[in-house]
Amino acid sequence: MGKRQRGGSTRKRNGNAYKNEPKETVSRWRDEVADTTSDMEHTDSVFDGESEEMVEVHKENTMYDNLLNTLGSASESLSRANKRRQRDEEGKSESEEDIDSGSEFLSMSEDDLDASDDESLQIHSRGSKHQGSDLADVIEQADNGDTYVDNAFDSDEECDLNIIGHSVDTTPSTTSRGLFDEHYGYKLSKDEVNDLMGGKWKNKWKVPAVGMSKCRWIGTGEPFLENDDINLAYDLKPRLYNHWLDNYKANGGKDFHSSRQRSFFSLCNSYRDILHHNKKPFYLKGMEEDSSIMDAYIMHSLNHIFKSGDLVTKNDAKVAKLQETTKNEIPSSDEYLDRGFTRPKILILLPLASIAFRVVKRLIQLTPSKHKVNVENNDRFSDEYGTATDEIDETENSKSQKSSKPSDFQALFSGNNNDHFMLGIKFTRRSMKLYNDFYSSDMIVASPLGLVTKIGEAEIDKEKDTDYLSSIEVLLIDHADVIAMQNWSHVSTVIEKLNHIPSKQHGTDIMRIRPWYLDGQAKFYRQSIILGCHLNPDINAMFNRHCLNYRGKFKLDYDHKGVLPKVLLEVKQIYQRFDAESIEDVDDARLAYFSKKGKG
Repeated sequence: MGKRQRGGSTRKRNGNAYKNEPKETVSRWRDEVADTTSDMEHTDSVFDGESEEMVEVHKENTMYDNLLNTLGSASESLSRANKRRQRDEEGKSESEEDIDSGSEFLSMSEDDLDASDDESLQIHSRGSKHQGSDLADVIEQADNGDTYVDNAFDSDEECDLNIIGHSVDTTPSTTSRGLFDEHYGYKLSKDEVNDLMGGKWKNKWKVPAVGMSKCRWIGTGEPFLENDDINLAYDLKPRLYNHWLDNYKANGGKDFHSSRQRSFFSLCNSYRDILHHNKKPFYLKGMEEDSSIMDAYIMHSLNHIFKSGDLVTKNDAKVAKLQETTKNEIPSSDEYLDRGFTRPKILILLPLASIAFRVVKRLIQLTPSKHKVNVENNDRFSDEYGTATDEIDETENSKSQKSSKPSDFQALFSGNNNDHFMLGIKFTRRSMKLYNDFYSSDMIVASPLGLVTKIGEAEIDKEKDTDYLSSIEVLLIDHADVIAMQNWSHVSTVIEKLNHIPSKQHGTDIMRIRPWYLDGQAKFYRQSIILGCHLNPDINAMFNRHCLNYRGKFKLDYDHKGVLPKVLLEVKQIYQRFDAESIEDVDDARLAYFSKKGKG
């Protein structure tokens, strides 16, 4: 009779598999997990009198379960945490677990016991030493104020807000399950994943676009714009909201609730994919509209970063307290799964350094004062991304040169025209750090060309990588129309590199990674927001094929007025048909047809 195994894996590991090896990486774990997927099964026994029958019930494990099984064989504490997690899921008591463990223990040979005990002692001692060093690093970082500790971000329990005469309750009972927690706490089923992989989208609703004539939003999933719930619209950290409102009033704003920026923030905060292709940019005399939309997605990005940091901070405190009371036991509850493979969560793609300068400067302005007591490398940023230091002499020659270009060209290219840049931004307790290392940054602002260059370098030099793109949760592409005039294929290359399982661990606590990251489903949770002043087939194809948010997507539908009614004199339009043998011969056939027609 086959031996009953818990955890779904029957793969027998060699006792010396982990001896004298360097630090494990995600790449190796991923390979080992792949080896075990073909052997996953649960076996139950059914006895009938003297006969004995084996009934096998197959239960497919997730990649997260397989990874815990693999790591459990290398660490005693990890193994205990995994068993406790399995016991909780199956509803078994500790006594039942002890009985199962005892029966398995009796079936093992003495040689296996000796080998496994030696290995466990070696690996557990090495793991305890590693955990101790990690804890020391956390304490040291806390003293330096370089991590999310000591109320680095606002607590959800801070206060009640009065928003334009409406009372908004921010107690844990209402905000603990806000849109952020609802979106990232949802677990996709296998059928849902298959549907998303199929890429079949059907628009189910349409609503008028506020403030835009002859425009409407059309989207998939359940409609959410019809009910303007103020609690959903203001799902902001309290300090962020207060600072944003003060900034709005200081700039002459009066009715924040009806403002364009508040309205678009509500769209962003839905955590659905968005395609807005009718935005009037600053270089087409749309400074007010452009700035309002920019403020909205900046506040959405800050809100996402601060909520992510706040969640990690709270769980760090809970884990530290739990380890003190349970002798360094690793927590097994899903409530501690709060991170991805790497730290960067926001990626903003922009075409020119001058536009990046506007966005980052506005980001600094909209960041609450507590978090920007010191903005590191701000002078360097102004020098490298701002306008040139040498002023052009106001001579007749220079004036004539300026007037030779149209106004939109002058507005767009009047600043720094560099299209090859990358900037990491990190938020700490009391400061913002520009030019931060990408792996410890919260936000990356880059041009598509700058990122493609890094991707190409990583493909040539195997010691380099772009794993900092593995955990991007919000992708923002602003001024997509300008990027399309540069090279839209760079954007396609960047998006194809997002949300892959990394090649290295990069110091991540593997026990705190969200399961859908390990299952390779991160692209279904990523929100993509594409903004531009017009739509072309490349942008539309990108939105349809690579924006796979499980919550759904919506885009702007615009009824164009057209120009034919403006023609004063009636013009006769004649359509001619010509034949071509193949699509490759179309151009030559068209030229030959009209050449012959003209001569005739």
